[in-house]
Amino acid sequence: MKTILVTGGAGFIGSNFVRHIFNKYPDHRIIVLDALTYAGSLDNIPAEIRDSERFEFWYGELNNLDLVSDLVERSDVVVHFAAETHVARSLYLNRKFFITDVLGTQSIANAILKSMQNIERFIHISTSEVYGTALYEPMDEQHPLNPTTPYAAAKAGADRLVYSYIVSYNIPGVIIRPFNNYGPHQHLEKLIPRFITSAILREPFTIHGDGSAARDWIYVEDTAEAVDRALHAPMEKVKGEVFNIGTGRSISVLEIARMIQREFGLDDSYLRFMDERYGQVQKHISSTDKAERILGFKPTTSFEEGLSKTIQWYKDNRQYWERQLPMRQVPVKRPDGSVVWY
Repeated sequence: MKTILVTGGAGFIGSNFVRHIFNKYPDHRIIVLDALTYAGSLDNIPAEIRDSERFEFWYGELNNLDLVSDLVERSDVVVHFAAETHVARSLYLNRKFFITDVLGTQSIANAILKSMQNIERFIHISTSEVYGTALYEPMDEQHPLNPTTPYAAAKAGADRLVYSYIVSYNIPGVIIRPFNNYGPHQHLEKLIPRFITSAILREPFTIHGDGSAARDWIYVEDTAEAVDRALHAPMEKVKGEVFNIGTGRSISVLEIARMIQREFGLDDSYLRFMDERYGQVQKHISSTDKAERILGFKPTTSFEEGLSKTIQWYKDNRQYWERQLPMRQVPVKRPDGSVVWY
């Protein structure tokens, strides 16, 4: 029986990965470490998993060094999702992002270094945001890192910290850079659930700038499968490597707003344009070549199919997301002292 420690396993992507591993590998034990911040909830993990003898939950932060060290020592594999992840919130609360994303990752990396004799693999979940706006498309793993927000900078720091531990200390690390995830259970601060719930509530969609900023959107269950592939691929093929996880298709914010408009029968009076967000990334599309070639991974969910599933989930689970409504936006102070809500 293999034991997998999942940090941030009560968050959006982490909990989807927990469900994926639990259902696919009946001989695997799962330990989740999560601080249960505003974006994490045990409700994201089904009761049948929480009540299983194969599952164990620990409430705690990455920078609790003793706790992290103890949990890593008991594990065979570590998958590190835990992070502060919201771009706009990083403009509002920037220091928190560096404490969690950089120092927290160092806590995990140091614990792995102490337990090298039993850790088979360490999967670090980075982000495509470390690249900034594409200098060329599609963006491969060699694209320069040009983070444009405190969130992206903190994740870039963590990404390179892990790489330095792989090179300096030979820890068995693999770095995953997912592009924009979406799907059920995502917090309302993120664009797609914010648009969907605005449509359900018949409220305007808030669009930054003219809506032309485009992203590569990947359904969260496909991301879970990609991380699974990195977990089980031959070690000699993945150690020290970086893998982009995306679809190779880019869709703009305005296009997504219009898709959701059509689904709910809304007209353009529901579109509300505001100032462009600071540090906005204008274009972002993933190369899929390396993940296909080495991991054998290709996403199986089209954006249209994934969006339809996501809309239905938010329609069916209003009691889950209504309590997040006050957290959809955060105040960010402009250089002139005025405040804008993102």
